[in-house]
Amino acid sequence: MIVAPTDPRVELAGKIARLKEERKAVILAHNYQLGEVQDIADFVGDSLELSRRATEVESEAIVFCGVMFMAETAKILNPARTVLIPDPRAGCPMCDMAPVEMVRKRKAELPGMPVVAYVNTTAAVKAEADICCTSANAVKIVNSLPDARVLFLPDRNLGAWVRRHTDKEVVLWEGYCPTHQRILAQDILRLKKEHPQAVVVVHPECTPDVIDLADEVLSTGQMIRQARESSASEVIVGTELGLIHRLKIENPEKTFYPVSFLTTCPNMKRITLEKVLWSLEDIKHPVEVPMETAAAARRAIERMLAVV
Repeated sequence: MIVAPTDPRVELAGKIARLKEERKAVILAHNYQLGEVQDIADFVGDSLELSRRATEVESEAIVFCGVMFMAETAKILNPARTVLIPDPRAGCPMCDMAPVEMVRKRKAELPGMPVVAYVNTTAAVKAEADICCTSANAVKIVNSLPDARVLFLPDRNLGAWVRRHTDKEVVLWEGYCPTHQRILAQDILRLKKEHPQAVVVVHPECTPDVIDLADEVLSTGQMIRQARESSASEVIVGTELGLIHRLKIENPEKTFYPVSFLTTCPNMKRITLEKVLWSLEDIKHPVEVPMETAAAARRAIERMLAVV
């Protein structure tokens, strides 16, 4: 009789669960993480959901499975807790497109104009902002401001989506998400032809021509709810591939078609079960944010959370 070898991921997950209890830690994971990382997390969500959850945790430590700006946000909201990121190289190209020095220069060119910073920014840039937003609440945040003009950074595509839903003048920063930029209108048209009954949902980080073809434009958290509540049995999904894992698990009776198999964020995929385990074992890669920066960034984040 041949005995199949034990799946090493099962053993790793067991070790992580035991060590998590010993360390009094909670594991938060973004919807774009590897499926095996989502499966061992205490909570999986989008940026807004994770921001909210980070303010509610009572554990001594947070292991944040996402990219660095998300882990920074968790630390900003939980300054007394240890926040670990299993791989500190997990960055965000869009985030890097808005260095703080350039943001300060642009603010000086537009004196008095409020700055709305997408959470996909560094702590230093959040500290320069008047208020933060996520893809789920960007329109609501901009419309909540009394000003007629706002500077929106760093995502030009999300900013263009906001423009469609506000009477305000939205001054855009020229940043973008390389992963969502690979979602093409031609791929959606092909899938719509192949699956005429399917509903098309795309992320607002997609380009305007892609958004024009969508039935709904949603954050990843909103996509999760839409899949659960909609009567549609087929969905064409325009966002990072990691979301498909959760969609399939929570809706096994439905079929999900990714717009492209090229939409993998390499930074989101840096975190693995091994790295989560090593992070817990050695308290590796604690996230630190300078006190003054954290205080200013916290005000911008808390203003956002007070609106939504």
